[in-house]
Amino acid sequence: MAAVLRLVVAWTSVAAFFVFGPAWLADLGAPLWASGLFLWLFLVILWAAFGVVHEAEELAHRLGEPYGTLVLTLSIVVIEVVLVSAVMLSSKAVPTLGRDTMFAVLMIVLNGIVGLGLLIGGLRHHQQSYNLQGTSAFLSVIIPLTTIALIIPNFTTSTIGGTLTPVHAISFSVFTVALYGIFLLIQTGRHSSFFIHDGGRVAKSNPGTVSPEAASDGEGRDTGAILRHVALLIANILPIVLLSKSLAAILDHGIEALGAPSALGGVLIAAIVFTPEGISALKAVARNELQRAINLCLGAATSTVGLTVPAVLAVGLLTGQTVVLGLAPTEMTLLVVTLILSTLTFSGLRTTVLEGAVHLVVFFVYLVLIFSP
Repeated sequence: MAAVLRLVVAWTSVAAFFVFGPAWLADLGAPLWASGLFLWLFLVILWAAFGVVHEAEELAHRLGEPYGTLVLTLSIVVIEVVLVSAVMLSSKAVPTLGRDTMFAVLMIVLNGIVGLGLLIGGLRHHQQSYNLQGTSAFLSVIIPLTTIALIIPNFTTSTIGGTLTPVHAISFSVFTVALYGIFLLIQTGRHSSFFIHDGGRVAKSNPGTVSPEAASDGEGRDTGAILRHVALLIANILPIVLLSKSLAAILDHGIEALGAPSALGGVLIAAIVFTPEGISALKAVARNELQRAINLCLGAATSTVGLTVPAVLAVGLLTGQTVVLGLAPTEMTLLVVTLILSTLTFSGLRTTVLEGAVHLVVFFVYLVLIFSP
């Protein structure tokens, strides 16, 4: 019943903004009106995102790992890419939005959610274990992707101000997509067992095998149920895509009118997109399923950079907009600390409360620096 109500509210909102949106968005000068519209769109999009997570988790139960978390991660990142692209296309005054969103996602996921998750897991279960091979694979991709996208643009001599030349943009996009594609082949192919704890009860010779729980009741073989949940997944994603342009217009106007930090737009988009997935990861940790939480968090970081960078650069090239990817010195420092810390956290076979506390401290530093750089 809740799923039906969610879809009704989401698609009713789409219809309302399709018919009355232009008139509503023309009067954003009234603070209460603009705030009301923003709150409406924010809550509807967030609720639809929870619907995406629910349907993706249903698919995860039937498809088994690592396909389940991959479906969820890709669905969420597609929403992120759409929101970022919508804001970029709605205004030419946000050259740093893609960078800010990617950095916000990395900080929220790698420090906020990972830190809180490890803290909760440590308090409830003392120590938690995971598959070190899968985590190493994630980090071996995250480190070069984030370095290429967010650090190297500051040190190229062909352009200044953290921007890239068209040659750089095209080349880096191709390299990013290629590396991410290879990672997906590893994750879903011959090395899928890396992403399942204890070799996870999924045979290495048959990575597509569903979990025993699903197979035992026949759900894993129910093609009709899989197709139904895929359809519902798409039905929850589409309203987010269609409402994103309206949200982008209000968000852009609000940040400019309030004189808020430009990075706040990226933080809001990241919060909208990754709150449901973050809650899913924290629930997994509480159930002592650290491997699933790691797949969600590190998978989100990998997919964010692997898909957002090419999308943002493509929008910039096609529209002639300036795209700034290079981070400021303080942000670069935080990113490097986060990458080193993540490598140390996931270099052993077990995690404790200490690792969670350290990640949370870095996340709180990031929050302070948003409003007081």
